[in-house]
Parts: sequence; C-alpha cells; structure tokens
Amino acid sequence: MLFKTRSAAVYGIDANLIDVEVDFSGVKHDQEQFSTVGLPDAAVRESRDRVRSAIRNSGFDLPPTRITINLAPADIKKEGSGFDLPIAIGILGAYGGLQVKDLSDFLLIGELGLDGSLRAVQGMLPIAIAARANGVRNLVIPASNAREAAVVEGVNVYPVQSLLEVRELLNSAALGSIAAQPLQVKSADLLNELEHFPFDFKDVRGQHTAKRALEVAAAGGHNILMIGPPGSGKTMLAKRLPSILAPLRFEEALETTKIHSVAGVLDAHRGLVTHRPFRSPHHTISDAGLIGGGMIPRPGEVSLAHNGLLFLDELPEFPRNVLEVLRQPLEDGNVTISRAAMSLSFPARFMLAAAMNPCPCGYFNDKSRDCMCTPPMIQRYVSRVSGPLLDRIDIHIEVPAVQYKELRGGASSEGSAEIRQRVLAARTIQHERFGVAASPNGSAAHTNGNASGADSQQSAASRARRSIFSNAQMSTQQIRQHCELSADAERILERAMQQQGLSARAHDRILKVARTIADLAAEPHISVQHIAEAIQYRTLDRSYWA
Repeated sequence: MLFKTRSAAVYGIDANLIDVEVDFSGVKHDQEQFSTVGLPDAAVRESRDRVRSAIRNSGFDLPPTRITINLAPADIKKEGSGFDLPIAIGILGAYGGLQVKDLSDFLLIGELGLDGSLRAVQGMLPIAIAARANGVRNLVIPASNAREAAVVEGVNVYPVQSLLEVRELLNSAALGSIAAQPLQVKSADLLNELEHFPFDFKDVRGQHTAKRALEVAAAGGHNILMIGPPGSGKTMLAKRLPSILAPLRFEEALETTKIHSVAGVLDAHRGLVTHRPFRSPHHTISDAGLIGGGMIPRPGEVSLAHNGLLFLDELPEFPRNVLEVLRQPLEDGNVTISRAAMSLSFPARFMLAAAMNPCPCGYFNDKSRDCMCTPPMIQRYVSRVSGPLLDRIDIHIEVPAVQYKELRGGASSEGSAEIRQRVLAARTIQHERFGVAASPNGSAAHTNGNASGADSQQSAASRARRSIFSNAQMSTQQIRQHCELSADAERILERAMQQQGLSARAHDRILKVARTIADLAAEPHISVQHIAEAIQYRTLDRSYWA
C-alpha cells in the first residue's frame, strides 16, 4: 500500500517542499527491511532506526515487511532529521493506522526520539514561508519551533510533542474539524516591545568626538574604524553602539530570523529576532567561520550580523585572508558560497565597527607614554589591514586616551536615549526619502509596490539589493539624486580628493556620510560644514597608511 505525506528541506535560507512516499510490500519477512531513496544524507538514512523505535514505543505493533521510502524530487539532496515525523506518519498511514487518507494540506516536520517525543529542528521559519507560498494551510511541527513558524501569517501552526499527539490531531481532521487550536503570535507586538540594553553611553567619560562619529554611523548605517591606544575606550564604545541603533522593521526582522533559524541560534521562546544582532567574533576565527561555508554551506558571522552590527576588535590581529573575504559583503550586501554540490547565497548587509591599536605596543602618537616601535614595525602592523578593505570603511576616527579630569568628572555625559532620539529622527527622514512606510500590522513596505520579505519568493540577495533603509545602502544613481552639492562644497570635496588621493569609492562614501550629517541636522541640502565633517572622517588613515 502507498501513502503520501509532505515535508520540506531547507537550502540556504529558503525551503523546498518534499513529498514523502511510503510503500510496503504486504509480504511478511523474517526481518524488517527499511530502505530510503531520493538522495538522503546520513541523518536521513539513520532515521529508520529512530522511526522504528518511536513507532513501537508509541504502542504500535508493525509486522516485519519491506518498507520503501521515497523523498521526491529525487534529484535534490535531503539532509537533517526533520524527515522523521513525515516518514513515521507515512508508515502508520500505509499500515492503516490513520483515519485520514489525504494529507496534502498538512506539512509535517520534526525529529523523533526513541520514545516517540518530538524535538526541534533548524530552519522552521523558511519552511513556514514555503508552506504558505505553496498553499499548504496546516503546519504540524514540534512545540519548540511553534513560535518561530507562527510569525508567518496565513498558516495554521499546530505545536505537538509526541507521535501519538500527531496521530490524534490528524484523525480529528478526518472527522471534519481539527481538535487542536493553532498557535497565534502577533509579530507586530514583538517588535514593539520595549528594548533594554545592558550598556549605555552615560558610562562613557569624555570621547565626545568618538561619540559624535558613532552617532553619525548609527544614523546612516555607516562602517566605522576606531584607532587608539589600549584602554582609551574603543571596545566600550562599540558595545554601546547597539543602544542607539534604529529598531528593526518587520521586513528586516523576518530576513534576520530566517538566517538565525537556519543557523540554529534562534531563541525558541521569542520566535522572532526583535533586536538588531550584535556579533563579535574572536580574531582566531577562520575565513569559513566569518563568511560561511561547509560541505553544505551554512551562514557565517557576516550573515548572522545581517541588519545588525559586526564588531571586529583588534582588527590587525585577524589573519589577512580572513579580513580580505569581507570585501564582497561590504560592497554587495550578500555572500555567495559555491561548492561542488551546490551554490548558495546568504544576505550579509551589516554595519561594520572595527577597533585597532595604532602600532604593536599601542602608544604611537600617545602624549602620555612613549612608543617603543620603529617605523618599519608600525608600517608592518597597520599594513595587515589592506587599502581596499580600509577604503570600504566610511568613517575613520581616532580615540585618544581619556584625561584624568574627564575620567573623574562628576557630571554624567549624554546617554543613549538622547542620542537614539536624534538617530531615529534622521532614520525617519531617510525612510521618507527612500519610500519606506509602515503598514498597519507593523511590517515594512515600499511605496513603489514591492512585496515584503514574507511574500517575496525572490532570492535573499535580490531583496537585499532592492530594500533601502539607510543612506549607507544608496546606489550610485541615488547618490546623484540625493547628494547634490553647492559650488563651495564642490570645491572643498575636489580639493580633498586631489590632496589626499581618495578613490571614487571614497568619494561616494563621503557623500553618503555628508547626507547623514545633514539628516541629523534636519537640513534638506548638504552644506559646506556637512561635507567638511565627512571629509575629516576620511583623513585619519593617511596618518598611518601613507
């Protein structure tokens, strides 16, 4: 007898529906024969032992026969333990253990324990989106994955905890109505929850220039490099940067959640990434760990930081080959990983914050301590950060040592709440400029008619290129449209380009930063002072890399 169920497999950050076909011969054998076809990996092939024990420990006595499992389409490699549940339900249906005969409107995902309990699997959000896109209304999944999948509207999510519970749910559907109630999650309420940050800019004494640069970077989503001696507060400033970033919009949150779901780092109790990610990998990380990789490509740190912040402390200590792989994601906002079996793209549109010492001992140009490094030593140290990578960082700022009077000053400095208000005001101006509006349910939509991330079936890379939420993401055409300069500002920029030998990329990034500075001042046009401040953020590298 033949019985069919439906499941799904995740590739990259998207999912494809898989038909699970179960056939048994009906002829008894001395020993049960269980074979799985359709390009299964080791985890799928081992499911026969888990499924067999789960079925028997759930109270079902199956006679030993030949069972054949086909995972269609057969030319796509299947991996993971999520096929345990659809295979087990298919076997029960083939043996007549189910009252329902047609499960085309149900999608089953879950790993089985030997006692018949269900365990969570990775990538449930892309699976829920694929189910809705293909018209599958009911999703039967482990309870641990339920909140993640329930974020997608238009799909009934039924959290279950055991194989017996799944059987009862499906049999109730055969009577005309499903006994259980689907889980409801209001994603807009999750995004509107009050954000609490463990660090605040009130704790930072002095460093007014650095805080101004971080405010500009947060307002426009610009990359920033901080150079200064040990103990000057570079790491302290970077850890407080998330407290002034703009909150995630629904489209951004959905894309970020898909990546974290596939990587297996999503908080199961929340179900949706509601805060911008902050990733701070150690300098011993490999290039595959940073950019992603593996036999079956998985997202790396740059993708886990998508729509958030990637902080690289002690930048020159990272291996040269690791830093160089940052060039493409910094420029394109996505990562393409090619292997013999497949080629996958992951979105990687993040804000880069980096910190470094000016020399090996850390005290070059420090007024309080003498530097013990020779010029060749300093040159070798800073040359670990290549010119092309440095050219992709919009803001270069020096963070000097804090003076004693500032460190012990009684008056508290400006806090994150005040800075964030200015950042949000500037972001509102940018959203109006790029046609980003908020729909009634809290999701982000573009006034030009583009669909949200949940509705779009295009690749993540194309969505990353299409959606513009900040000045740092402007294309060349948008720079020409929104960054017009007066005659005086043109002369200042021309003089800076000629004297400092800046590249065309640096020219565009200066204009983006100047546009952000003007937005912070609520000015519709870029003035001389705006372009002058933006140029100052590009001059520091000439002191060290010249």
